[in-house]
Amino acid sequence: MKLNTLSIPIVQAPLAGGPSTPELTAAVVEAGAFGFLAGGYKTSSELAGDIAALRRLTDKPYGVNLFLPDDEADAATFADYLEQIGHVAEQHGVALGQARYDDDFFSAKLDIVLAERVPVVSFTFGCPDPALIGRVHDVGSEVWVTVTDPDEGAMAQAAGADVLVAQGLEAGGHRGCFVDGENREDYGLLALLQLLTARVDLPLVAAGGISTGAGVAAVLAAGASAAQLGTAFLRCSEAGTSAVHRTAMTRPSRTRLTRAFTGRLARGIENRFLVEHSAAAPIAYPQIHHATAPLRAAGRATEDATIVNLWAGQAYQLAAEVPAADVISALHRDLGNALAAATARVRDPIDG
Repeated sequence: MKLNTLSIPIVQAPLAGGPSTPELTAAVVEAGAFGFLAGGYKTSSELAGDIAALRRLTDKPYGVNLFLPDDEADAATFADYLEQIGHVAEQHGVALGQARYDDDFFSAKLDIVLAERVPVVSFTFGCPDPALIGRVHDVGSEVWVTVTDPDEGAMAQAAGADVLVAQGLEAGGHRGCFVDGENREDYGLLALLQLLTARVDLPLVAAGGISTGAGVAAVLAAGASAAQLGTAFLRCSEAGTSAVHRTAMTRPSRTRLTRAFTGRLARGIENRFLVEHSAAAPIAYPQIHHATAPLRAAGRATEDATIVNLWAGQAYQLAAEVPAADVISALHRDLGNALAAATARVRDPIDG
């Protein structure tokens, strides 16, 4: 799947954690854009089932996203935090989950995507080594790597990646940085695109805060080959987004980066849990993710938005409750209008 073969230069982000469904991805690719299935948080059998369901809905190319495993954090670094949030769980009638480490079934899911010859395999939370990328290339698949700074982009290019997903700090959900840390510089999308264009020679897919056709036009003008949108699809009828999350997206609020829910930096809509526990939250993914899972599940079941991770990008208020095909159609139309308007504003220097 080559980006320049897309009839519409729009990519639907993977949306792990519930919103990703075969129906959403099928609707996106049938509308002329490109879509991903999320492999994160699923077992290999669940991922295989999603791929099979998608292939029953469409024969168009698609992608699957996998999380590269993080290093294991020392339990001593998050013991105090577990005690702090344990009191919150008790107040809501649930117990915290086991703060365990795992690799998200990475090897088993990699075997699935290789066996299925998935057209595009994307990786988040790190850079696959050249040998792993070689295995993906050997079955005829492309490798996309999420990067958040120029050094990560250079590393991914050196490892053999085909495409870089440039994720600006405006993006909702988890930051795709190779290593989560306190002393790293975060880049807005426009700055990141310019720096990557000067540093690497690979196609770029721009992600972060894009919700309109004008936003798509802006990143194309800045050097991207396509725009990746996630939050814009969360309210679509085909998405598996929870009711409490959908409702939260209809209300004006701020978004903020936090580790409170998962132990890895992610952007979500502010709520009580985020505000009260972000300062103390450690770098400990996926241990904190597993620990808070029962609390978050209780919030979704009772539609208590104060304890749920409401992942969303900075422009989330622009997301509409319409079918995915309508999102693609509106973006494509408005993209053309925005490009035409921008071109009209550029004067010929000879004419003055």
